[in-house]
Amino acid sequence: MPPLGAIKAGLERTTEVLANELAHPTGDTPDWTALEWRLATAAATVHGVGGQRDIYGRWRHTAWVRFLESQREHVALRHQRIAALLERIDAEARGMGLPLVALKGAALHALGVYEPGERPMADIDLLVSEADRERAGAMLERIGYVLGSASWKHHAYKPAEGAPHAGPGEHRDTPVNIELHTRIQERLPVSTVDITHCIYPRAPVPGINPYPSHGALMSHLLLHAAGCICSRSTRLIHLNDISLLATRMMRGEWLALWGDGTTEPPWWALPPLLLVSRYYHGAVPATLLYELERDCPAVLRFASKHLTLTQVSLSELWLHAWPGIEWARSVREVGQYVRNRVRPSAEARQERADMVRTQLWLQESTWVTSSQLHRIVAWLTHPVTRTDTMYAVRAALGQAPAAWA
Repeated sequence: MPPLGAIKAGLERTTEVLANELAHPTGDTPDWTALEWRLATAAATVHGVGGQRDIYGRWRHTAWVRFLESQREHVALRHQRIAALLERIDAEARGMGLPLVALKGAALHALGVYEPGERPMADIDLLVSEADRERAGAMLERIGYVLGSASWKHHAYKPAEGAPHAGPGEHRDTPVNIELHTRIQERLPVSTVDITHCIYPRAPVPGINPYPSHGALMSHLLLHAAGCICSRSTRLIHLNDISLLATRMMRGEWLALWGDGTTEPPWWALPPLLLVSRYYHGAVPATLLYELERDCPAVLRFASKHLTLTQVSLSELWLHAWPGIEWARSVREVGQYVRNRVRPSAEARQERADMVRTQLWLQESTWVTSSQLHRIVAWLTHPVTRTDTMYAVRAALGQAPAAWA
């Protein structure tokens, strides 16, 4: 294993190059070391851009191009499985008179924003009314799914048969999980922002419904991105989603961010849009950023001015003790946030236990199963690496070194 300092620097360098190249392709092959080329596969994996063969495939590096071709193939084959599953769900829901909304990646593909193979989908996200949740769950069980876990955010269903694929990157055999939502919400980091009223159609029909508008889809993408920035789990593909959808939107469609005017302003939308603007120059209207600055709290607005993708993503190697504290909007929220970090609630402990139970790559980690006291002592005495980041790094470095020289 190379020194952690070299890994940290390599992840940052490769991540920023990947981000800038996807936003503004040049075709210029990076002057990376053998270690950095391998770390680039880890960065591409965690950021969901391994399928962007048409962009990164112009770089003249044989092993890198082979990696991209493999990822594109796996993403495309997995997309076929997801598309077939969505068709089946749509047919079942129509037969039951059950309205659903297919969220995020599925909606972007339906709009033609991406071609099959370009954008991976970790799972299928569906929105259903609270009154129909049990019927929707029964429908998923009827087509071969079982409830794996439940949290404040969603109910996660997994196939009743088939073992998870434990390898790195996208793989055609990775099970397609389904997350069933009754609310579209994020905790930032303590208070909950809920935009369900903007997402669920006013006159839904049985089967899979689209978002009410491009503005509604953008609102969801931005709120999801805000939650990821808050938790330091942003992916480059999230920024790409927002930039591509933004090019399809008319000026008036951005007004959906403010809803019907009866809810609080979209104070959370500025940080993700500033991050998009950092890489995708001109994708976001400057006047929109100016209007959103008035709604964004001063501390968060200041903290967001110079953020990089590396800082708010899994490309940041070190685990931070207080991720997202700048999103707290009052002294009370800061206090609640600190208490939650020092003494996690029963709900938070259960969520961690569910993750360890359902995520194979976490089961060999001692960090996620350690006591909170042990974790606090570790934070105070030495830098701690992020478990998910190191999993991707180890997988990338486990490849044959000769192929990347």
